[in-house]
Amino acid sequence: MKRKTPQHIIVIGAGIVGAALAYHLASKGAKVTVVEAGGIACGVTGTSFAWLNASCAGIDPIAALRGGAIAAWRRLETQVPGLAVRWHGALSYGTQDGRVSPSCMVIERPRIAQLEPRLKQPPEQALYEAEQGAIDAVAATHALLAAAQALGATVRTHTPVRGFAVLEAKVAGVETAAGVIEADTVVLAAGTGTAALAAQLGASLPIHASPAIFLRYQAPPGLVRGIISSHAMEVRQAEDGTMLAAEDYVDDAPENQPAAMAQRTAIAIRSELEGADAIAPEFSCVGLRPMPADGVPVIGCLPQVEGAYVCAMHPGVVLAGIVGQLASGEIVDGQPASALEACRPARFLA
Repeated sequence: MKRKTPQHIIVIGAGIVGAALAYHLASKGAKVTVVEAGGIACGVTGTSFAWLNASCAGIDPIAALRGGAIAAWRRLETQVPGLAVRWHGALSYGTQDGRVSPSCMVIERPRIAQLEPRLKQPPEQALYEAEQGAIDAVAATHALLAAAQALGATVRTHTPVRGFAVLEAKVAGVETAAGVIEADTVVLAAGTGTAALAAQLGASLPIHASPAIFLRYQAPPGLVRGIISSHAMEVRQAEDGTMLAAEDYVDDAPENQPAAMAQRTAIAIRSELEGADAIAPEFSCVGLRPMPADGVPVIGCLPQVEGAYVCAMHPGVVLAGIVGQLASGEIVDGQPASALEACRPARFLA
């Protein structure tokens, strides 16, 4: 049953998930205000490897959601000015993590060498997924928010949410240092800050901060054509030559700090790629990803308070486009999305 369209929707969080939500909500004619405690894409969005893929290891409870992720980004490319995705494919080998997607294929060494001619020792075989790509997550967030603003949305950065106005078990707005911003619906899309916001509304959501290492290097252009994920390195290159790499977080020992990891990964890259001797670490950090306890995104209404909707997930960059599309349909049109059924917050709040 179609319900009344919310008059004013506040999206808390100006990362890529919040930006995609704002764009899709504004596209449906909603009045949207994005409220962000810091700057645009200042959280994990700014430290994301941003590999767009639909692969998963083992049984996938969100297969339907993940399956629509690539198509959603392709649609957004045609709709949002300045949004560009590099659909250059990805090679995976030697990782033994079991990640597969329905459209991946096994290719042999001659084809691998054609795809990535700078590999010093191409493997005998690799998994290749031509439909996978990567995105500049920060630039994409700015593009989505600009498109939302062109549709009438407002973006308020450096505006922390201090609390919520709730009347008769219904959200009436958010409290900021400048006063209350009234709203009919509030969407919590604040990454690792989402659980604390939900707690203020009486909902205890087990979403923890999952660390990962993000690395950036100065490098000659053309070393890597697509994405390479192997036992030695996980790397891709931007058009200007900037090389991005991702590593698992180990612990907080000195030898596993981001700067030390950047040096070790640089050695691995130089050993794997011809012409990589000149690469130099430019930036390294720990990014904190919002990780629900069961690994499944938390998306949907909070049952305790009317007008409160949650969007917290990993991988956020991959799923932002499809989640923005489906969640906006639920919020504005009142149309439940079957692909989101496994994601409901109620599973933690019974």
